[in-house]
Amino acid sequence: MGILVRACWSRQDLSVSERTGSPGDKAHKARLRTDVELGSARRVPVRMSQSSQHIRFCASADGTRIAYATCGLGPPLVWVQHWIHHLELDWDSPVWHPWLSLLAKHHTLVRYDWRGCGLSDRERVQFSFDKYVEDLDAVVAASRVDRFVLFGMAGTGSAIAMSYAVRHPGRVTQLVLHGCNTRGPLGDDPTPEQEADAQARLKVIELGWPNENPGYGQFCASLNIPDSTAEQFRSYNDLLRRTTTPANAVGMLNAFNRTNVERVVPKVNCQTLVLHSRGDSIIPFDQGRRVAALIPRARLVTLESRNRIILDTEPAWRELTEALDDFLPVRPVGGLDVPALGDLTARERQVLEVVAEGLDNYEIAARLDISEKTVRNHVSTIFSKLQIRSRAQAVALARDAGLGSRLVR
Repeated sequence: MGILVRACWSRQDLSVSERTGSPGDKAHKARLRTDVELGSARRVPVRMSQSSQHIRFCASADGTRIAYATCGLGPPLVWVQHWIHHLELDWDSPVWHPWLSLLAKHHTLVRYDWRGCGLSDRERVQFSFDKYVEDLDAVVAASRVDRFVLFGMAGTGSAIAMSYAVRHPGRVTQLVLHGCNTRGPLGDDPTPEQEADAQARLKVIELGWPNENPGYGQFCASLNIPDSTAEQFRSYNDLLRRTTTPANAVGMLNAFNRTNVERVVPKVNCQTLVLHSRGDSIIPFDQGRRVAALIPRARLVTLESRNRIILDTEPAWRELTEALDDFLPVRPVGGLDVPALGDLTARERQVLEVVAEGLDNYEIAARLDISEKTVRNHVSTIFSKLQIRSRAQAVALARDAGLGSRLVR
């Protein structure tokens, strides 16, 4: 399956290998090119293993270019993923691929690379909590989702999600927080000693990151996924360096350390699920429990794991999946139950999804990497199964079922 990439700014040449930090990697020799003039970007198919997603770009409030991706089918779920990830590389990661499969199983998954990371802008980028929230604002606006599930991961990712939910209470139907807290270690009037200790730790990262010695990467992996397999450990260690640069990592971690949403948390007023590993060595379990206590009617699920990022090879993965399946809707809030949709094949549902976006047969063929004739055949079959006669009826029925809002044209 192909990925369709659309850029919303001008840049003459952008290659995947430049962004991943692996210019010699054969799996990333495909290049993503944009036209020189703003708004005249062309879509170029790029091959990807395991699954198909659509990568696009949007501009945050300060002009920083944020790469975001969509995949799956169903009601929208916006995921503020842990910062150590990459839109392109996650599909080959034994750590992240199971998460993608899980979250996109029943939902249209929208996620993005953090500023300074992955395919998003890496140079001359400013880091602060307010800018992180602005980045999420930009992604939501660009993806044109209206009401959606919001999933915040790790301390700052969860803080961003909570802040967004408070600022936009009518848009977030349900909130999932994983490994959350109310503030970073420097988020509450730190002492000079705490400042000095934090800066010393950041200097170790800055100096140790670029070296061939994998010591820091192994240390970071051992904190986040101590009970991983050897393959998962190596993959995470490698992904860490390919995600961003040492200077950006220091800037991000410095901003993470100063995050404070103590006053925001009690204002969250939507259904909330709090997930936290009992053995999390970075954000202790008690901090997640405190967040759950501060949010009215929040549900706390304890994951019996030492891993900060739950892995599909451990028993806690089942606890995680059961909690999410129980909490998240399969159909969108307010959407209609349309039994006839169950008669459609996966490909026919995929075609109906893009028909509901208003795309014509040529555009659908390009999107799904199939011929126009095949599209016409699918559309005809869809009309027959749904007992409708026009494209307008198909669009109306699909949108009543919650389809057609996942991607921007």
